[in-house]
Amino acid sequence: MTNPALFHLILLCAAATSLMFAMAHDVAVRTVPNRVSLIVAVAGLGMNALDGQLGPALFGGGVVFAGCWYCWRNGWIGGGDVKLLSACALVVPPALVPELVLSTAIAGAVLALLYLALGRLLPSSATPRPTGLLRRVWRAERRRIRRRLSLPYACAISAGVLLTLSSSGLLG
Repeated sequence: MTNPALFHLILLCAAATSLMFAMAHDVAVRTVPNRVSLIVAVAGLGMNALDGQLGPALFGGGVVFAGCWYCWRNGWIGGGDVKLLSACALVVPPALVPELVLSTAIAGAVLALLYLALGRLLPSSATPRPTGLLRRVWRAERRRIRRRLSLPYACAISAGVLLTLSSSGLLG
């Protein structure tokens, strides 16, 4: 006998793990691998199929994709972020997709303000070349912050998913 709640939890854990990888990868190299978005999308489709919400979930994901595609065409968001946010729209229940978009936008604004503040606070002097992986990533991130380069928006997307799921009581 199968337990749908257990399958739901396994799929949610797969999506959460993939989102953590997406955040780390986006911070390190400013890309989101396609396979990460694919895992999140498949997990979300599975969860919505278990809940009997597959059709509405596909509609919500399609609407988010169309809106994000428009933003990508205008240079406001990266292509990896389009795919990741569209996949995340499949993870939340269809009725919560507008909340996901709003939560992600708010998290993105907080991220942008943090980067603007850090840009003013970080020293501009050159530092010796670090040896550890995390130190190299932090050195590269400081350089991106000072030059006001792109944000790791996968962090904002992941925060939007977390905020949406927790505010709806789906995380416990």
